[in-house]
Amino acid sequence: MLSESNVDPKVIEEILKFSKNVIDAPKLVSAPDEINLEVTPHEVVQEIDKTRLLHYKPLVETKYKTPLLISYALINRYHILDIHPEKSWVKNLLEQGFEVYMLDWGTPTSMDKYLDFDDYVNGYLDASVEFIKNQTSTENISLQGYCTGATIATAYTALHPENVKNYVATAPVIDGWKDTTVISNLAKHMDADKMVDIIGNMPPEFMYYCFSVLKPFEQGIEKYIKFFKNIDDKKYVDNFLRVEKWLGDTPPIPGELFKQWIKDIYQKNLLIQNQMYVGDELVNLKNIDMPMFTQVAVGDHLVSPECSMPLHYAVGSEDKILKIYPTGHVGMIASSLSQKKVLPEMGKWLAERS
Repeated sequence: MLSESNVDPKVIEEILKFSKNVIDAPKLVSAPDEINLEVTPHEVVQEIDKTRLLHYKPLVETKYKTPLLISYALINRYHILDIHPEKSWVKNLLEQGFEVYMLDWGTPTSMDKYLDFDDYVNGYLDASVEFIKNQTSTENISLQGYCTGATIATAYTALHPENVKNYVATAPVIDGWKDTTVISNLAKHMDADKMVDIIGNMPPEFMYYCFSVLKPFEQGIEKYIKFFKNIDDKKYVDNFLRVEKWLGDTPPIPGELFKQWIKDIYQKNLLIQNQMYVGDELVNLKNIDMPMFTQVAVGDHLVSPECSMPLHYAVGSEDKILKIYPTGHVGMIASSLSQKKVLPEMGKWLAERS
């Protein structure tokens, strides 16, 4: 047995400090749901069913005529793009002089079980685009899609290219067969029909399970060890709680949309092969012929780079660019790197075409 004299005093000190931090945590730290995210001022300009179209108030004089609509992902909520004033994707774009809108998909209920790709692409997203065109007296808009929101935006842009002046695809889910993530591997072996028949909408608990198996040690244990070690660092704790609040706010996914997603994107891989139907219309990626910017994160554990990059080569655009960043799925949109590199490059690209 080791005697106390064999143990490094620094190790004992760290253990005692860590234990004290764990005990004192409830007194020192607010619960995630008590955190004020300080979101950028905006107004809801259109509501259809559960969806809301947000218009952010300008922070400087608007410099560019073409407005930007962001199609956020179906998983979690749009707040990650406005998670902190110093790391806000939205705020940065406003400060660059862009007019910014965001489509909030809302929280589907059991009555929304039969909503599908057609409802999201040709219904909600198209209605938002048409509203913005009328509101701003423009013939077309710039469209950005993030993650699964980029898959929806990609289908929309292929079906309605006349409405999209510039397209930015950020970590898009495109080539399901080339996706090497845990989520992709799970999806390829799901019986989506049976799951939806039994459960209905995919509940938040299912999403939490998928996230937990991505990086089980890092997401389940390591992050909390780091949290308790850094509990005296107010900035670290604040960032941690903001992200935890975002992670805990996951809406259900409509059952029919979930079935199409699993079968058409991951199992049959129809989108990249130009064989996917949305409603009665065939999605042909070659119809995407406007300027296009594809953003990929090399360390993305939710959407692997191999899944996203094929979009760059599949479209009909001559003016297109593919950028690969040394970060992860969230780091690309909510980090110092996104503020210092990703957004300035995207802003410059958009400005030259707006």
